[in-house]
Amino acid sequence: MTATTATTATGPTGPTGPTGTVPAPAPATPTRSRTVPAWVWALPPVAVLALAFLYPLALVLQQSVTPDDGGGLSLDPYADVFASEVFRDALTTTVWLAVGSTVGCLVLGFVLALVIAFVPFPGGKAVARFVDVFLSFPSFLITLALLFIYGSVGMANGLWTDVTGAADGPFHFLTTPWGVLLAEITYFTPFVMRPLLAAFSQLDTGQLEVASSLGAGPLRVIRQVILPEALPALAAGGSLVLVMCLNEFGIVLFTGAKDVTTLPMLVYSKAILESDYPAACVVAVVNIAISVGLYSLYRVVSRRAGA
Repeated sequence: MTATTATTATGPTGPTGPTGTVPAPAPATPTRSRTVPAWVWALPPVAVLALAFLYPLALVLQQSVTPDDGGGLSLDPYADVFASEVFRDALTTTVWLAVGSTVGCLVLGFVLALVIAFVPFPGGKAVARFVDVFLSFPSFLITLALLFIYGSVGMANGLWTDVTGAADGPFHFLTTPWGVLLAEITYFTPFVMRPLLAAFSQLDTGQLEVASSLGAGPLRVIRQVILPEALPALAAGGSLVLVMCLNEFGIVLFTGAKDVTTLPMLVYSKAILESDYPAACVVAVVNIAISVGLYSLYRVVSRRAGA
């Protein structure tokens, strides 16, 4: 018998496999790419925030504890401002105007949003779009419109004098706190309507039809079906309006209500008219603290309510 010897063919780089092909070289170990740490990307927005907000706020805080007579840091400006009757009156006026305006905006905004969302009428969609446009209007524009209508020489007083022959018209409420309240409700109501309209657009109309088929009247449907769904939107819109009313300056200034002094108006008076910068900074710090405190309270309540 003839013995058969197996020969192994060699390729250009070494022995081949059973099929006569050259095996592929082992893959190289990938090198780890260098990535930029996450905190590096956070530096630019933090720097912008610090320069645009934190640094000016720090200057206000520093000025509020620096009396004009020198002598280093002191809480005397706070003691002087808190003991002032003007500050207490301004704080009271600011709070009741903000609360009154917020309540008025919630009631009026809820009613108007109900009509736009659930009462079909020609031009309903155009009105809903106009609400979005209204949000871009400056506050003084609304105040000027009210002055043209209800001002001392406005349309309403002019019509009254033309009809009755009187020397003066009866409408002079714009220069009172009630005029400021009306202007703020007029301007801030769309800020409540916008989240309400968004919430109503997601409401299942089948619930309304079932409630109506079971004999529930319109008021009961609103109270038991629509209102629970609208509570988160009401809370969001109401909290926004409350904070904005606390810091509103243009409406009070343009109404010409000289007897209405709010915290922002007091800051303006102390800083511009009296050049009392420590007192102005103290009032500004109080105003900021109230606004931030109310917003923090709203966040806590909304989180617990699941809104």
